[in-house]
Amino acid sequence: MPQHVIDTTQLQCDKGTTPTPITVTSQSFMSIDGKLQATEEDNQPNINIKPFGICGILRSSCTPSPVKWDNASNFEIEGKKELLDISTCRCSVGGKISVVKSAQNFMEE
Repeated sequence: MPQHVIDTTQLQCDKGTTPTPITVTSQSFMSIDGKLQATEEDNQPNINIKPFGICGILRSSCTPSPVKWDNASNFEIEGKKELLDISTCRCSVGGKISVVKSAQNFMEE
């Protein structure tokens, strides 16, 4: 079952060398474990998505250039689709950004 993407969830670009956490700024009231849920509008370079180290295409700093999140949930927060750990975002340079590690904490029973 897909998990929700929340603030500090680790993202990775398949052309970058380093994962980076997402910073949620698109909404301010829906949260899980005290962290805001991400939406499809959390795609601003250097605000929501930080650089991914060195870009394998440009051979320089992997500054994200996100185009659009795909595979978002049908559920909306203030008219914006929420992101899931299966969501991906194309980069206009040629990479694909995806979730590598959820920030959600689950208790085992």
